Amino acid sequence: MDDTLSVGKKLVELCRQGKFMEAVDTLYSPHIVSVEPMGGPGMPARQEGIKAIREKNEWWANNHEVHSAEAEGPWPHGDRFIVRFKLDVTGKDGPMKGKRMNLDETALYTVKDGKITEEQFFYHMGG
Repeated sequence: MDDTLSVGKKLVELCRQGKFMEAVDTLYSPHIVSVEPMGGPGMPARQEGIKAIREKNEWWANNHEVHSAEAEGPWPHGDRFIVRFKLDVTGKDGPMKGKRMNLDETALYTVKDGKITEEQFFYHMGG
């Protein structure tokens, strides 16, 4: 659990500093699996491999203006930990262009050999 907690603390620290790509580059396994509740055009819900995760993060950064970002946690349990994210963003493109949104999501991370091997995101889409 020490590995899990230290990885979780480092992830939260980097996210609080807005260093999301540094987190991917330093904490993620080359074989990372990322799972979102739903996919979209050109963005499947399940993605595998560090290249795909880098591209997903680059897409997100290019399509959202971030006004503020908070990360809470981590809350560890065995080889996993949870982090809560709160983001205030405005969409830059597509159907959300110009719309300001407050996002509140939780992510469950799995750690093996000191690297994040899986991330799963949970959020409510409204309605």
